[in-house]
Amino acid sequence: MSGFSSAVHPPISHLSLVTLYVTDRCNSRCRSCDYWRHGGTHLSPDAVRRLLPSLEALGTRIVQLSGGEPLMSPDWPEIAAMLRAAGLEVWLLTAGLALAKSARKVCDLIDSVTVSLDGADAATYAAIRGLDAFDKVCEGIRAVAALGLPPALRVTVQRDNFRQLPAFVSLAKDLGARSVSFLAVDVANPHAFGRTGDAISDLALRREDLPEFEQVLSSLDKRHARDFRTGFIAESSSKLRRLHRYFSALHGSGPFPAVRCNAPEFSAVVGAKGEVQPCFFIAGPPEPHAPGGDLEAVLNGAAMRALRTDIRAGRRPECRTCVCSMYRPGGQLLSRAPTARASGPGAASRLGSIAP
Repeated sequence: MSGFSSAVHPPISHLSLVTLYVTDRCNSRCRSCDYWRHGGTHLSPDAVRRLLPSLEALGTRIVQLSGGEPLMSPDWPEIAAMLRAAGLEVWLLTAGLALAKSARKVCDLIDSVTVSLDGADAATYAAIRGLDAFDKVCEGIRAVAALGLPPALRVTVQRDNFRQLPAFVSLAKDLGARSVSFLAVDVANPHAFGRTGDAISDLALRREDLPEFEQVLSSLDKRHARDFRTGFIAESSSKLRRLHRYFSALHGSGPFPAVRCNAPEFSAVVGAKGEVQPCFFIAGPPEPHAPGGDLEAVLNGAAMRALRTDIRAGRRPECRTCVCSMYRPGGQLLSRAPTARASGPGAASRLGSIAP
């Protein structure tokens, strides 16, 4: 987080991106996440309706529907329709288990879709996600792609799937996806993804895996050079090398990749219970909750401003090991999010790069 002043963070007057956890329930059984163990809260349409004046005042342009699994919320269609009626672009982040049966409704109400897919075959998917549902998720991806809304795929790289990176690129093309991106599994933050216990370090690559991972990345460079150029692979080749440095750092073989992030200055997360967070990985102040009041007031309250000051000054340990840093010059998104219906791979890459 170098290069930032430690002065008290100024008030936020513009918030381009807001993530809403419309539910903390989930129908996956991921080893890296605990939402499925204890989630049971849905964000109500009335709560979202009370947020709309704040979103307008803050100039918000994009709202991500996340969770938990957002398609498990009985109210997600009403919430999506409400947001679009207010002139906001709606982006769905989903594990895809209910995507096939909801495909038509998703395509009618959603502007862009990102599907989390951590196995390039059924066995790997089941080992990571705890369900025999690979074919069902692939069916959903194909369904929305066929209806004109090709999704982006997001892969969380871990010990069980790191050898499959080239296979994920081929699979994404076969399914009709618009792009594929890769993120290291977060094992350093014990509180991310609804975890209630210690971080799950056994998901990370072992020290002896690192030379093979280097070979996998080199193979990806050679076999998919064009996909890097076009943005079908959302990250650059050099950015993917950060994954190797991250896993190396977990074993003490060098520092963690330097983090440059100002996500809390242009985005915020609102949880299913109304809690406000500066990003996916850092909890916000316990009170007040945004849907019960004014999001702008919460963001510019003393507690949240102090938290953003600590983040900017590099005093939060979560930031030093973050797997998903986001930086935008001036704290703004580069452009209004392109819809997947009308965008090529390059545009999809720009959109996908702002998702955690």
